[in-house]
Amino acid sequence: MKKIFILLVLPLALAGCSSSIINLTPSRLARNSDGTYHVEAAWRTTEQTIRPESLKPWVVVGFEKYEMSPELVVKDRWETFVPVPADQKLIHYRFQFDFSRNAISAAVEDSKMSPEFTLEIADKASGGK
Repeated sequence: MKKIFILLVLPLALAGCSSSIINLTPSRLARNSDGTYHVEAAWRTTEQTIRPESLKPWVVVGFEKYEMSPELVVKDRWETFVPVPADQKLIHYRFQFDFSRNAISAAVEDSKMSPEFTLEIADKASGGK
C-alpha cells in the first residue's frame, strides 16, 4: 500500500518543480558602431535538485555559443554581448543553461534550452531606437 501511495504522490510533488528561462532582450535594437549587442536572460527554478553554483548559461546563435556572465546587481540574471555582422539585420538565438543535478549515486549533467528568439538590428536611418 505504501508503494502505491508513493507512486500516486510523487507526480504531484514533481509537478510543482520547474525551471524557466525568460528572455529579457528587446526584439529590436539600433545598429551600433562596435557590432555587438547586449543579450540578457533570467533563470527561474523551483527544482531543489539543481546545484545553483553549477549553472553555466550560453547564448546559442547558429553553431556559435557565447558564454553569459551573472549580472552583478540582480540575482539569477545573466548577460553577454553577441556580435552581429554589419550586413545582417536579424539573428535567431536561444539560451542554453547547463547545470549539475543531484542524483542518488552522483551528480548528473543536465541542460535546458529556451525556444528560439529573433533579434532585429535596425539601421538608425530606418527609425531604429
